[in-house]
Amino acid sequence: MAAVLPASAQAPDRTQQLLHAPLLPTLLRLAMPNVIGLFAMTIQIGYDGFILGRLGHEALAGVALVLPLSMLMVQMSAGGIGGATTAAVARALGAGRTADAGQLARHALLVGLAMAALFMLALLGFGRTVYTAMGGRGGALDAALAYSNAMFGGALTIWAVNVLGGIVRGAGNMVLPSVAMLGATLAHLLLCPALVFGLGPIPGFGVAGAALSTLTVNGVSALVLAWALLRPGGTVPLRARGWRIERSAFAGILRVGLPASLSPVVSNGSIAVATAVVGSYGTVALAGYGVAARLEYILVPIAFGFGTALTTLVATNMGAGQTGRALRAAWLGGGLVAAITGAIGLAVAVAPGLWMDAFSADPQVRAQGAVYLRIVGASYGLFGLGLALFFASQGAGRMLWPLVGSLARLAVVALGGWICVVWLQAPASAFYGVVAASLALYAAVIAGAIRFGGWAR
Repeated sequence: MAAVLPASAQAPDRTQQLLHAPLLPTLLRLAMPNVIGLFAMTIQIGYDGFILGRLGHEALAGVALVLPLSMLMVQMSAGGIGGATTAAVARALGAGRTADAGQLARHALLVGLAMAALFMLALLGFGRTVYTAMGGRGGALDAALAYSNAMFGGALTIWAVNVLGGIVRGAGNMVLPSVAMLGATLAHLLLCPALVFGLGPIPGFGVAGAALSTLTVNGVSALVLAWALLRPGGTVPLRARGWRIERSAFAGILRVGLPASLSPVVSNGSIAVATAVVGSYGTVALAGYGVAARLEYILVPIAFGFGTALTTLVATNMGAGQTGRALRAAWLGGGLVAAITGAIGLAVAVAPGLWMDAFSADPQVRAQGAVYLRIVGASYGLFGLGLALFFASQGAGRMLWPLVGSLARLAVVALGGWICVVWLQAPASAFYGVVAASLALYAAVIAGAIRFGGWAR
C-alpha cells in the first residue's frame, strides 16, 4: 500500500509556499498586486465622476443616488461571497482536497448567480421607488434610472468577475485578478467616454454609457479569469463531469459569505448615520465632514489588498492544520496595515491641510474638516487593524465576532450621535470623538476575539 502523505506534502507548489515560506515576504508578495489593482478600481470610480460631470449636475446627482447600491453590490460580491470563496478554496487546497476545492468553486458561482438575480430583480423592479425615496426628482431621477437599469441589468457580470477572482486568489494567484482589474481600468478610460458621448459609428448612450462600459470591461476580465480556471492542469479543477449540487458545499460558502456580506451593509449604515448626525450641525459642517471622511475610502484599498492576501494565507494554513502559523500571519498582516493606515492618519491629524486643501478653498469647510481629521485621524491605525483582521477571520471561517464588531460600531455611532445632538447638545467635535471611539471598538472586538481563542471554537 502506498504511504499516505500529509496534506501539506500533497499540495501544489504555490500552496506549499503559503504553508512553508517565510511569512513577511510571502504576505508582501501576495498583497502588492491586490493593492495596485484596487487603486486602479478607485481611479475608475473617480474617472466616472469626471466624465459624467460633463453631462451636467443632474447626471452627477442621479449617479450619486445609485452609487451606494452599486458599491454595496461590489463589496458583497468581492469582499463577502468572493472573500468566502477565496477562504473555502484555500482551506480545501491547504488540506490537500483538490477535488473539493473545485466543487466549492462551482457552488460559489451558483451563489453568485443567485445573488446577481436578486440585485437585478430588486433594482429593475423597484428602482424608481427606491431612488424616489432617496430624494430623486426630475432629471436626476431619470439619470439614476438610466444608469441603474444598465448597471443592475448586467449584475451577473460584476458577480462573475468577483467570484471568479475569489477562486483564483484562493489558489494563491493574486497577480492574475489584479492584472485583469488593471486592464479593465485602462480599457474603461478609453471606452467610457466613447459610450457616454459617442464616437464615430458608436452611438452615445449618455449616463447609461458609463455603466455599459463598466460591464463590458468586467465581462472581458471575467472571461480571462474563466479561461485560466478552465484550462487543463489548473490548480482548481473547475470542470467536472456529472457533478452534483451538494448542500454541504453551499454551506461551506454561505457560512462565511453571509455574515461577511452583512458587514458592508452595517458599515454603510454607520456611515449613513454619521452623515445624518453631522448634517444636523449645518451645511458647512457636513461639507467639511464629507471631504475629510473621504480619506477613509483611500484606506480601504490598502486594507482590502493586504486583507485578501491574509484570507488566502490564513485559510490555507488553517486547512493544513497549521493554526499557529495562521495566527502569526493574521497579527503580522494586521500590524502592517495598522502601521500604514496609522501613519496616514497621524499625518493628517498633525497637518489636516495636506488633505483638506486639495478639495476645498472655503476656509470654513477646511476648518470643519480639520477638526474631524485631528480627532478621528489618530484612530485610523486601529481602523486598519480591524479591517485586516476581518479578512483574516474570513480565512479562519470565524465571522461571528467581526460581525459583532461592525454592529458595535453602528450602535456607538447611533447612540453617541443621539446623546451628542439631543441630550448634551454638544458641538460637532464631541461627535467626532464618538466616531473615533467606534473605530477603536471595532478593532478591539475583533482583535480581542482572536487573542482570547475565538479561532479555536
